[in-house]
Amino acid sequence: MTKPEWVPEQYLKFEDERTRPAIDLLSAVPNHDVKFSVDLGCGPGNSTELLLRRYPRAIVQGVDSSAEMIEKAKDRLPGYDFHTADLDTWRPQGNADLLYANAVMQWLPDHDRLFPRLMGFLNAGGSLAIQMPDNLEEPTHVAMRKVAADEIWASKLGRADPSRTKVGNASFYYQLLRPLSQRVEVWRTTYNHPLQGLDGIVEWFKGSALRPYLSLLDEQERLLFLEKYKECLSQSYQPMKDGIVLLPFPRIFIVATR
Repeated sequence: MTKPEWVPEQYLKFEDERTRPAIDLLSAVPNHDVKFSVDLGCGPGNSTELLLRRYPRAIVQGVDSSAEMIEKAKDRLPGYDFHTADLDTWRPQGNADLLYANAVMQWLPDHDRLFPRLMGFLNAGGSLAIQMPDNLEEPTHVAMRKVAADEIWASKLGRADPSRTKVGNASFYYQLLRPLSQRVEVWRTTYNHPLQGLDGIVEWFKGSALRPYLSLLDEQERLLFLEKYKECLSQSYQPMKDGIVLLPFPRIFIVATR
């Protein structure tokens, strides 16, 4: 099945909010001599830019499965090494000191196989740093599935592939990576993003989780889908006096040092 294209401009409408977890993840990486780092699922390059600032003397590469995102990253950071790759089968050109994966591994299955494989690509003392949204059971995603099940477009959206992997809990990842690491840290944080009403929530997820559904609908159907989606959201999210809605967004973080 052809996966829906990423639209970098839509994704970057909330660049500050999407970059903050990337900053928090990088701040938890131990201070060690990083000569070679790879930004796995680099997207439009906002997270790669963080790596370049922290490790100005290191070789930093960015890889992503989306050609659209890679082009945006090259525009943002000309002269640096960005290329497309399937992260499920990717391997580096030589062992790395840091493999950094912000908000990408939730799109890939079989973490019990993939994460140990990535640990094997690290030099001694190197770190695997991962951040993943943990929101599949949040009202935003429950509403998506509910609307997608409507008989109006069931024949079309029955082919939708949300491609999200249900992430494990802290204990699962700790036990998976501890035998391969000298140190493992796992924690979960919920960010509360102030957005401009229900429309703000819709715009946020149009850049990510809504893509598999919207890509299969024509323009008129997309408008109706989003209208029904917003109606569902209104049952769980109420604007405050200033019209702002707080969007709770849980994320799980993992830093394993070999």
